[in-house]
Formats: sequence, C-alpha cells, structure tokens
Amino acid sequence: MLTGGELDVLTGDYLAELTMLILGRDRARDSSLGYARTFLSQMRACLGEALDRGVTIVVNAGGLNPAGLAAALTELAGTLGRPASIGYVTGDALDRPGALAANAYLGAFGIAECLRGGANIVVTGRVTDASLVVGPAIARYGWERTDFDRLAGATVAGHILECGTQATGGNFAFFTELADPLHPGFPIAEIEQDGSCVITKHRGTGGAVTVETVTAQLLYEIDSPDYLGPDVVTRFDSIRLTGTGPDRVSVGGVRGGPPPETLKVGVSSLGGFRNSMTFVLTGLDIDAKAALVRDQLTEAVGPDGLEFDLARTDHADPETTETASALLHVHLRDGDPKRAGRAFSQAVVELALGSYPGCTLTTPPGDAVPYGVFATELVAQRSVEHTAVLPDGGRVPIAAPPVMATPPARLSDPGARPRPTNKTTLRVPFGTVFGARSGDKGGDANVGVWARNDSRYEWLREFLTADRIRELLPETANLPIDRYELPNLRAVNLVIRGLLGPGVAGSTRFDPQAKALGEWLRARLVDIPEGTR
Repeated sequence: MLTGGELDVLTGDYLAELTMLILGRDRARDSSLGYARTFLSQMRACLGEALDRGVTIVVNAGGLNPAGLAAALTELAGTLGRPASIGYVTGDALDRPGALAANAYLGAFGIAECLRGGANIVVTGRVTDASLVVGPAIARYGWERTDFDRLAGATVAGHILECGTQATGGNFAFFTELADPLHPGFPIAEIEQDGSCVITKHRGTGGAVTVETVTAQLLYEIDSPDYLGPDVVTRFDSIRLTGTGPDRVSVGGVRGGPPPETLKVGVSSLGGFRNSMTFVLTGLDIDAKAALVRDQLTEAVGPDGLEFDLARTDHADPETTETASALLHVHLRDGDPKRAGRAFSQAVVELALGSYPGCTLTTPPGDAVPYGVFATELVAQRSVEHTAVLPDGGRVPIAAPPVMATPPARLSDPGARPRPTNKTTLRVPFGTVFGARSGDKGGDANVGVWARNDSRYEWLREFLTADRIRELLPETANLPIDRYELPNLRAVNLVIRGLLGPGVAGSTRFDPQAKALGEWLRARLVDIPEGTR
C-alpha cells in the first residue's frame, strides 16, 4: 500500500472479538502487553517508508494497552533513527470483575484530535472499526459533531475498508468471474468534503472493485439498516453505489442521524475449558453406531457439557472408505480443565476395542483448551472518559456528542408469502443466481444476500423470507430471525439470533463464526422461475 501509489492515510483494523480475548490473556500473563505485537513488526519494516512519503498511519492495534504500544513505537522509532510523532486514544477500558477485557467502542473524534495535534501515527484501543477512517476525514475537513450525513458517509467508507480485500474480490461469491483472484489489492477510499467517496485500489493489483464486491462487504456482519455508532447512526438503506470506471465505485446518498446516548461495550471472559474428539463411523447402521457412542460416553463422563454432532458424509454404495464414512464430532465444555481434558479424551480412546464395529478416531487424546465468551452491554456516552493523548503528552478530553437521540425502532420484516406463478421453474443451486456474505455478531450470525439485477431482486425479496431461511438452513429452524430489506443494494439481510451460542471461541458449530453460512445457503437447491435467471 505504501509503495503502490498515492496515499494520504493508511489504516489497520486489528481487533476482532476473538483478538480481544487473546490480548486479554496476554495481559494477564504480562501487564506490559495487551497490544497487537504484529503491528510493531510491520512498523519495523515500514516506518521509514511511511515517514518519507508523508503517509499518516491510524490503527487500533493498541488493543488493551494503547499507551504501551505508543511507548514501544517511540522506542522503535528511536532505534531506527526515524523519530515519529505518536498520539494515542484511551478511555475505552472499563472495569468488569472477572472479565479478561471490557471495552467501550469509542468514536472518531479522539483520533481527529491526535491528528490535529501533529501526530503522524495514531494508535487506539477499542474504537469502532469505521472510526479509523472517519477520524482522518474529520481532521482533514473540519467536520462538526452534527455533520451527520458527512459522518455517515465516512462511516460507510470505513465499513467497506475495515476487512481489507473483502471489498476487492476476497471471499467474493462470484470469485471465478474475476480476472485475477489470486492476489486482490487492498481497497482505497477517496473521501470528499461532503462525505461521499470513491472506492478503488492501486493500479496493477489483483482482484476488482465493482458494485458487487463493494455490496458484498457492505452486507458483512451488519444488523438493522440503522447502523448504530458512537458519532452517528448511519442509514445503510440510503447507500447508493455507482460504477464510475474500471475499479472505481462511487458511494453516495448516505444519510445519518444523531448517535444514541449509549456506547456498546464488549466484554470478553473465560467461559471455561473445551475439548473435541471425532469418531469415524463407516458402513451400515450409522445412526445406531452414533447412538452407542453417545450412551457409552455419557455413562463414562456424565452428560453435563457433552455435545454430539453427526455429520452424514457417507454415501450409498461407496467406492472408498472415505465415502462410506460419517463423522461423529464429540465436544465437552466444562469449568474443570481436568474433566474436559484427559478424563474426557482418554475415555473416548478407551472405547476403541469395546464400541461399534470399525471404531476409529481422527484425533489423538489431548488436554482441554480454554475458550472465551463475548457479551455486550451498554453504558452512557457521558460516563466514558474518552481521551486523546497528543504527541507532546497533552491530554485532551473528548466530550460526548452534544446531540444524541434514541433511534426509532426498525421492525423486522419477516417477508410476505411469494405470489403464485405460472412460469416454468428450474431447480438449481441458489448461488448460481444470487450472491451472499455472512459472518458473526457475538452469538448471532448474519447472512446478506444480493441480486445481480432489478428483476432478480423483486423475486428475491418475495422468496427469501425468514421462514424460507429456516427451511433451507435447518440449523436455524427454532431460532428468531430478523429480516431487513436494502433495496438500494438489491439485498436482503437476515440476522439469526443465537445461532453461535456463546460466540467467539465458545461455539461448537462446524462453522463457529458463520463465515460459510452464506455459501451453505447458496448451495441449496431452489426452484427459480426460468426468466429470473
């Protein structure tokens, strides 16, 4: 990114929910840690280049210890003989007894204050992902707290950039259509004074920037169309995308409103210990073999925390051992590392000579590993001591927004029953016609589905109801599902509540963070009117 073309600001988002848990464990071992050490390695290689080119760097790699990272950066800059002006943002850490980490999601005005104070590197703790982009835009254009449409436009730009190449063809549903999917280039947002932007990438890099690649990222890990943030509520149903040339997509029309009076707080805690073992069940009587294992293990270790997941990967009249076999995944979660550890895995191995015929395992016995859980809560914006620490050491308190409001409730729309049609239908995989992107939101999952033209969208919005999702994805059958339409994006977003259980590292699903949920949906066979294709 530094050497590939013109750039004013380089941002980096280091803080996934799971990362906060890892950093919390680091800090528990050594109080001087708690930040993303990989960023220091990157700066060792790139700091001089960034300073020579006048590129400002804004990252949330400070994690749980932004002051510690700022100090380490200062030492690194001195060692390299390249002094840098480093500011940092703090105040997000909250005290929650028993938690490894509890952090409020701060906004962008602390970052802007550091930049106005002369910083050419800004590190933060927990801010919203988009704030890394919004902050530099505030500093450049002098936006005020009530410039809601401008702040919302920059928030959308930040959401597009936050996952890097996911906006330029990475993890893209129609990746086989890309001319160069091997090494997608990173996205760039050219942000204007009014908050609109153009998404592009450096010339000569792979992947692509199209209306569809940008749409896919906009649908990633969102909830209601009212996208709540600490500085602005961004209305995702107001976003308009226009292709303006090769690898250039204009993002405009974004509307925003006053932020809520509360901030989201992410609380990462140790949930206990877990272990997993997998049995291979081959040939006949698969269900009976699985039942025997369930009964034997339940008797051996007790039922508490024990979970069984039978994956029917076997085929009729199989030509190989592998196609004759199903997999029985067994999980145990417990607060006692001994029960979840060798007591469990050894009990599994001890069944080898006294269980079902052909008993074999894919996993050796092992110890339990700790797992984390992620929960959210709300705190008043005015109760958080958001602070910008300038390169000269000055501390600037960042006041809560002067105008805040409770956004009106956006009701979920389950979708109407499709109208009868006399058109001939074809039974095809859903994904041959529609794209999807999915991900996790704590214990919830979302899957955003988009159509490739207007006529397909009209069919999609009728077809893809909450009940239809329950039918196509049986794991969701008993879960609440919120459904929202995004006509400007020709998309439907579905939020499946509770699919991932405790979330982060606590889920025992085969796809624990729902990253493949959209691709599962696209693989399902559906009856699509012939003209829709």
